[in-house]
Parts: sequence; C-alpha cells; structure tokens
Amino acid sequence: MKVSIVGAGNVGATCADVLAYRGIASEIVLLDIREGFAEGKALDISQCATNTGFNTKLVGVTNDYSKTAQSDVVVITSGIPRKPGMTREELIGINAGIVKSVAENLLAHSPNAVFVIVSNPMDTMTYLAFKTLGIPKNRIIGMGGALDSARFKTYLALALDKPTNDIAAMVIGGHGDTTMIPLTRLASYNGIPVSQFLSQEQLDKISSDTMVGGATLTSLLGTSAWYAPGASVAYLVDSILNNQKKMIACSVYLDGEYGQKDICIGVPCIIGRNGVEEIIDIQLNANEQELFVKSSAAVRSMNDALTEILS
Repeated sequence: MKVSIVGAGNVGATCADVLAYRGIASEIVLLDIREGFAEGKALDISQCATNTGFNTKLVGVTNDYSKTAQSDVVVITSGIPRKPGMTREELIGINAGIVKSVAENLLAHSPNAVFVIVSNPMDTMTYLAFKTLGIPKNRIIGMGGALDSARFKTYLALALDKPTNDIAAMVIGGHGDTTMIPLTRLASYNGIPVSQFLSQEQLDKISSDTMVGGATLTSLLGTSAWYAPGASVAYLVDSILNNQKKMIACSVYLDGEYGQKDICIGVPCIIGRNGVEEIIDIQLNANEQELFVKSSAAVRSMNDALTEILS
C-alpha cells in the first residue's frame, strides 16, 4: 500500500517515520518544495531500518508529483506552521492557495486516493479540498479530532494517574482553540465514567487545557508540535489502509448530520478502506448541541475567507 505525504517538515516526516516503523505502508513518498529536503528526510528515516526492523520503501522528491502516482492515501501537511501568538485562523490566507494547488496535483496522479488534510486551519482547508476536488465526500478527511482526542486523553490520564490507553474520550467540533468540544460527559476509564473519579472543577480544567493544547506546545517549543500530530495522522492512515473501521473524530463534510450542512467539522466517524465509512450520531445533550452550533458558526466564518479562491 502506497502513501504520499506532501510537506516533509516536522509533522510530515514524523508521520512517515511512524508509518515506516510500524510497517503500515509498503511505500511512502515524501514530497517537498525545498530542494533536497524530502530526499534527506527519506534517507534519514531509511537508515533506521536496520536498527528498527522495518522494510518500508521510502522515496523523497522535490516537487515531482509524478512520483506520488497511484497512491492509496495522500496526506497534505503543506503550509506554514503556527508561530507563537498566531491563531489557526490567521493562516487561512497563506495556506489556502498552497493546499488547493497541492490537492489538485495529487488528484491528477492518484484519482482514487483518500485525502487526509492536516494543514491549518484544518477544518477550512478540508472544506477547501472538498470544494476544489469534486470527489466523493467520504474520500476527504481532516485530521484534527484524532490529535485533539489524544491530548484530551493525556490530560485525563495525568489527572487520574492512570495509563492513557485505559482512557476512552473524544473531542468533536472545530479544530481550534475556541471551537473544539471535549466530551467530558462521555469520557471513561476502563468503562467507568471519569466523573466518578474527578470533580467538575477538575474536568473543566482538563477541558480548558485540551482546547489550548496546541497553543501551549507552540509557546513552549516556539513552533507547532509534531510528534503527536504526526502519530495521529499515522493512526488515521492505518485505519484506512488496513480497513480497521476505528471510530475516530475527524473533520468531514456534513449534509444534515448534527443539524449542519455544507461544512467540514469534527464528528465521530468509522474510518476504513473507503475513508469515511459512516458518521456516528452520538446524541449530544442540550449543552453539547449548543456548543456544537457555536463551533459550526465559527468554522463557517473562517470558510467565508475562501470565497475568492473558490469563485
């Protein structure tokens, strides 16, 4: 199975590394516009094979989309990363043109691929890809909820002092500091609601910490995080390539689900070989539904900035 990743920066390279190390793909193509950059990353990762035991073929190319031909999954991480103090929303004007061009080039060489969008602002870039490419909505997936949910689980595990993998939790809504919705009501520790172990005050803090999880790391690192984002992309790609049908919160195009139309936003989905196999209705309560409506309105306001590029 072949995966092409456009953007060989920290997130793209980490995704490639995880995919190779875990043997998820048989071939990975890294593409970047910087001369020699993707080639260097691919070579560096390839030199791990002897010591880590993987057999994945890695290819690095400079802006040569022909090498991505017949990919099963394509991942777009292109665009500038967030800088300290910069919101995802501020990235729209810069990244929209990049994502549109990249998506069109990838589709020309891999007309049957499932597209995974990582570039920020992710919900808006996913919507742009859907409107630009004209392919079935199940084949365009925004990777935001997988990362936000991983951060949510981490904060819950720290508060509980329990293993992260024993925690089940999900974040829906927009992939933004003020638009994501950590579903504390449904979070559990080995099937037991976390509310039995944590106070409402603790849960509120965990929710707040989750929502600014990306900004927190940006302030600490001086740039966007990459280990967890790269691993989250690989987790999503794994479910697609191996038809695992995992339930993952993803930004997908809604056509009436959750009361929303003509928008890409994070909701729980079954992810398999066809991309989005099913959108799951988890029956939000009144407060969660109100938050989802507000989140959708905020995402729509960002989408308005695409009017010129989509015209």
